[in-house]
Amino acid sequence: MRTDPTDNGGLFLGRRPGTAPVRYGRLPARGSARRIAFDAVASAVLLVVMALLTAAMWGPLPIAAMWIASQVASSNVGLWIAVAFSLVLLFVFGALVVLRRVDQIWILVRRAAGVDQRQGILGRLFLVTTIVVVPVFTVWFLFLGGLQPTGGSF
Repeated sequence: MRTDPTDNGGLFLGRRPGTAPVRYGRLPARGSARRIAFDAVASAVLLVVMALLTAAMWGPLPIAAMWIASQVASSNVGLWIAVAFSLVLLFVFGALVVLRRVDQIWILVRRAAGVDQRQGILGRLFLVTTIVVVPVFTVWFLFLGGLQPTGGSF
């Protein structure tokens, strides 16, 4: 067999089975103007959902995980750290799974609208939300809430 690694010195020189690139069929026939408008609105709504969920990964999801951990294990710091860390991982990776699925749906909706969409927008969306959210958090942390004196004595 051509893909057997023993035939070529243990190296996979060709493509492994099942890893061929996706081949898209021809674009579907364009629908009515009403259908195209509906698909455009649906893709915009999906894009907003992805943007909100991506931005939520920078603050609200980790904060929610830490709040839940404080409700569960407020007296034991070690347990609080373990629960908070586990919940942050669960929330962030769960959001990534949801984002990937919504991105695939976005591609299908755009193709249904007659746009030759072959790649998702998730990577570019992460870039944009990072560029927007990180400076906002930095300003908040440095000037508004994070480094304020607590008023206690040392």
